[in-house]
Amino acid sequence: MAAMNPDLEHAPQIPLLNPPTGESGRRTQKGTLVFIVSIVFLLSFIIINLQSHEPSLENNITTVPLLPIARGVAEGVSAKSNPYLSQKASYNWTNAMLSWQRTAFHFQPQRNWMNDPNGPLFYMGWYHIFYQYNPDSAVWGNITWGHAVSRDLIHWLYLPIALVPDKWFDISGVWSGSATLLPDGKILMLYTGNTDRNVQVQNLAYPANLSDPLLLDWVKYANNPVLVPPPGIGPKDFRDPTTAWIGPDEKWRITIGSKLNKTGLSLLYKTQDFIHYEQSDRYLHQVPGTGMWECVDFYPVSVNGPNGLDTSENGPDVKHVLKASLDDTKVDHYAIGTYFIENDTWVPDNPNEDVGIGLKLDYGRYYASKTFYDQQKQRRILWGWINESDSETADLKKGWASLQTIPRTVVFDKKTRTNLLHWPVKEVESLRLSNSEFEGVVVKPGSVVPLDIGPATQLDIFAEFEIEDLASKGIGKDNVDCGNGAVDRSAFGPFGILAIADDQLSELTPIYFHLSSTTKDGSLTTSFCVDETRSSKAPDVSKLIFGSKAPVLSDEKLSMRVLVDHSIIESFAQGGRTVITSRVYPTEAIYGAARLFLFNNATDINIKASLKIWQLNSAFIRPFPFDQKL
Repeated sequence: MAAMNPDLEHAPQIPLLNPPTGESGRRTQKGTLVFIVSIVFLLSFIIINLQSHEPSLENNITTVPLLPIARGVAEGVSAKSNPYLSQKASYNWTNAMLSWQRTAFHFQPQRNWMNDPNGPLFYMGWYHIFYQYNPDSAVWGNITWGHAVSRDLIHWLYLPIALVPDKWFDISGVWSGSATLLPDGKILMLYTGNTDRNVQVQNLAYPANLSDPLLLDWVKYANNPVLVPPPGIGPKDFRDPTTAWIGPDEKWRITIGSKLNKTGLSLLYKTQDFIHYEQSDRYLHQVPGTGMWECVDFYPVSVNGPNGLDTSENGPDVKHVLKASLDDTKVDHYAIGTYFIENDTWVPDNPNEDVGIGLKLDYGRYYASKTFYDQQKQRRILWGWINESDSETADLKKGWASLQTIPRTVVFDKKTRTNLLHWPVKEVESLRLSNSEFEGVVVKPGSVVPLDIGPATQLDIFAEFEIEDLASKGIGKDNVDCGNGAVDRSAFGPFGILAIADDQLSELTPIYFHLSSTTKDGSLTTSFCVDETRSSKAPDVSKLIFGSKAPVLSDEKLSMRVLVDHSIIESFAQGGRTVITSRVYPTEAIYGAARLFLFNNATDINIKASLKIWQLNSAFIRPFPFDQKL
């Protein structure tokens, strides 16, 4: 165990985070001028050419190239790639850089493309995850259901593909779905199929052998589909059935994502046999202006107890969470409210934070999430899909794309009573190796302090921050948010850690707080942010600033937990009240060159930081050893 002395405040201070210049940072004024002149020259050149030539289809194509259409749009699903990055100059990625990007303990296939998690469940001692998978390429297409199992949600074993697009009702894609465990032990899987005519329908599948704990073989119901788009719903606006829940009338309910014009909504159906369905005369819920709802999720949370709840639970101490993945914005939104079983409708507690206009499950690169109830440990587990933010060209070169977050537990925030708390499953702690502790490290305004922990590519970080002289100085009333990133300076921030950084700070990813204001009860309003803008020197990588307000109650310290796994950074503020997932693609801060720093870009306060940091082992993720007994 290493310890850092508070005297580190006297260590050499590295000039912080001034907006960098040159090729690796923001353009200088001279560079900006050159850029503007170049654009003017290019426009002039195009105008001259258009005036000096007879218009023709060939000339129009060469002078005004069209941006590529994202894959999936034609099929009526979210864009699953970032085609616009192909307009930027491709970086000369080396095999070493691309190999470093592959994660060590996040779930991803051995190769090729993956997106949404499907039908997770716990059965006969095994956790099962199914996922959208292209067995032929590292880009979206030919979507099948991949399948893997685990004893602990961390170490995974790949299984054969579970469902393939081989029937007229799913020949154009086996899309997202959910598993329902019936009281008699049966398992039913409802999933969206894209038909031979590109119509989205709902299909039923079930295990061929319930005595097989691996659930290797699946049978598609012979008379699929069991549901088709109802009148008034477009053929490409009907997808992603939820796990079913049962009501007091002994009928099961499911909800399916859809839209009418720009109103996002969740359709509701009842069934007794999962083959015949009656549509409710009401929507479960709808929100105007939110567009198509994908991957809808609906589940109860206990407002007083510590455990997760089975999907069919209800009662006076229960709230219901409604979540939708918004096709228009590629963001997962949720709201907490009340489910009225008598008419199968749901009403948000706060209409101003309804689904699609309020809280997000994750404020970073995160989409198409799915929960399930873990009956073994009485908890609700959340999975989410992390897409790539580099180009398809790079993905094809490295041979894989996308992964899943670390599974997270979901509970109601009993302090604020307005939001959920998400936290990495406890099993991730089994990967911890050596740890370092740093107590009371003072970080002065405008400085960076290195943390001597060795390589920093696989880490579990707990950090708490105290503000020196906070009571006497007070906090301003400015509505501060993430702004222009960590380069901003104000009296009270930003401050936090620099992850996946090299010694020269030419590449870095700040995870930070930016204080805003206090309330009458002493609670603190702060923004929690991640700044990717200098995470990589590569131009063909999307680099954004993510963040949100993170309420800090009067009895709480500012705290964050950060999981670093090569190209993935998952950041949790205030016990999981606000979560941000980031993708980073460094060219310098890789392997042994990756470092960790504290920083304080405030102008008027010192920051005192205390940290516990574990190096994390790699998890094994490999083909199932079928020659061994279970």
